[in-house]
Amino acid sequence: MVHLRKIIIIFGIGLLYIFIVAICMFSGSQEKPAENADTVLILGAKVNGNPAYPSLVLQERLDEAVVYLNNHPKVSVVVSGGKGADESVTEASVMEEYLVNEGIARNRIEKETKSKRTEENISNSNEKFELGKTVIVTSDYHMYRALMLAERQNIDVSGLPAESETMAKYKGMAREMLSITYAWVFDW
Repeated sequence: MVHLRKIIIIFGIGLLYIFIVAICMFSGSQEKPAENADTVLILGAKVNGNPAYPSLVLQERLDEAVVYLNNHPKVSVVVSGGKGADESVTEASVMEEYLVNEGIARNRIEKETKSKRTEENISNSNEKFELGKTVIVTSDYHMYRALMLAERQNIDVSGLPAESETMAKYKGMAREMLSITYAWVFDW
């Protein structure tokens, strides 16, 4: 009986924790971008193939950014993402070409090509460029953590969440639960 009670308590704490993280993720997905931004920072995601093309998750982010950039023609853009072991080129280079093909002038685009994870996307971009007032573009379920990490670096930031409509969303959400926990504890 004592063991069953412990199991129920541990299970209840686990469910409560998942609920709290889910609320945080939902709050990030409701973020609205600043209208008077200096920079749009698009966070990288997997690229596929050779020649490389954006994964569906990355394409959602890029498409969301294109709308904002077309409506705010004076805003510069930073694409951030390195080359993973299973990628033929950097994520940033694929992102740049995608934006150019969508009509964004190449001279508006800066590349950060060393990052392997979200904290590095933000810190490397912040160190390399004069970001100013920044709108981060990332997947809706990823926005909470991205904003939290940017605020820890004293970046004046708002978010433009790209709505995730692919099946990858569910895998991404599960991974993001663990990543938020990691960020709360380690990414300072």
